[in-house]
Amino acid sequence: MSHRKLPSLLTEIRACRLCELHLPHGPRPVVQAGASARLLIVGQAPGRRVHDTGIPWNDPSGDRLRDWLGLSREVFYDAQQVAIVPTAFCYPGKGKSGDLPPRPECAPAWHPRLLKAMPNLQLTLLIGRYAQEFYLRENGKPTLTETVAAWEEYLPRYFPLPHPSPRNQSWWKKNPWFERDLLPELRRRVALLITD
Repeated sequence: MSHRKLPSLLTEIRACRLCELHLPHGPRPVVQAGASARLLIVGQAPGRRVHDTGIPWNDPSGDRLRDWLGLSREVFYDAQQVAIVPTAFCYPGKGKSGDLPPRPECAPAWHPRLLKAMPNLQLTLLIGRYAQEFYLRENGKPTLTETVAAWEEYLPRYFPLPHPSPRNQSWWKKNPWFERDLLPELRRRVALLITD
C-alpha cells in the first residue's frame, strides 16, 4: 500500500465496527498515524478517558509515557513524527481488576496495512504485554519483566516497555534498572528520530 492511501485507510479505521457487539461503550477507534512518522508507539487499548476525548494517551499514563520519552505534548501529538497505534483501537470496557484486554480482532485486521502505509518507521515501542505478544510472537520472554529486561535483544526495531499506568508503581520500585539503565537509552534513541 502506498503512503498516499494512508488518509483513506485512517478514515476506514475510524469507521470500523468489527467488534462493535463486544464494546459496552460502543466503537470509537483512536489512532494517530502519518506517512513520515519514524517512531511508532503500540500500546494496549484506549482507556475510558481516551475513549471520551478521542485523544490517545490523554491520561496520567500518557503523562508518564511522554516523560519517559522526553517528548512534549506538541511533538507527541505530531502524527508526522509519532504514530500511535494501539493493539486495539477501541475502549474494551472495565473488568474486575482494571480495563478488559484489547479485542483480538483489531491488530490482525489493521496493523499490517497501517505499517505498509508508514514506510519511514525506524523504532517501535511495544508497551505492555499485549503489544509485545503480537509483535514479538515466539521471540518474547515468558514474562513482561523478562522481555523488558532483555530490551537490547530487540533493538534496533523494537523497544519493549511496561505500561506507564500509575497502577504499576510497585513494578518500577522492584526494577530500579528500568529507570537507571533503560530510560536514558530510550530517550537517546527517541531524540534521534525527532525533528524540532
